[in-house]
Amino acid sequence: MTATQDVLGTVDRLRRQVSDLHGELTRNELVVWTAGNISARVPGRDLMVIKPSGVSYDELTPENMVLTDLFGTAVDGGGSPSSDTDAHAYVYRHMPAVHGVVHTHSTYATAWAARGEAIPCVLTMMADEFGGEIPVGPFALIGDDSIGRGIVDILDGHRSTAILMKNHGVFTIGKDARSAVKSAVLCEEVARTVHISRQLGELLPIPQTDIDHLYQRYQNVYGQK
Repeated sequence: MTATQDVLGTVDRLRRQVSDLHGELTRNELVVWTAGNISARVPGRDLMVIKPSGVSYDELTPENMVLTDLFGTAVDGGGSPSSDTDAHAYVYRHMPAVHGVVHTHSTYATAWAARGEAIPCVLTMMADEFGGEIPVGPFALIGDDSIGRGIVDILDGHRSTAILMKNHGVFTIGKDARSAVKSAVLCEEVARTVHISRQLGELLPIPQTDIDHLYQRYQNVYGQK
């Protein structure tokens, strides 16, 4: 198999994966209408696969996923990529370990973003997955890489794989697209639970030493190896 054939095979696999993973966003009620998007970096290449702009989730297929370079320019002659492509591309250019990015406007997490308020670490699930609070990023307009800059400025070196962009919504990152989707699902779950808990009374923070222990166990011991 030639190097070109190998890359094409990888792109085809990622098109299928990214297309299928959008079903998780609707299944977990993280998006409405055509909002939200998922992308995946093509390993070893300055390329990514991302959702097309303004296409219904019912109409998404592997074939209409858009292949772009890491400056958001479509390179396969397909349709227009997501309006958030510049943000995804900026993250990939500046965070080499990230291979998946997700954006949603999920209700509870976005409500925290509308307040410009970080979600405090008061659940073991948060300590496990995010290693602490879910932070807030700055307000930024869509249309250039401003959102991407805000994501990188906050998440680069941070344990959390999720960020609440002020007055906007949620962005998550991962070692692959599936991991970023998992982060988005869990971000909404903890946002909802912590919101409900706060209505009942004072939140009870988890001590930092316990957060550290929980995070290390979950990241390094939990699950099948």
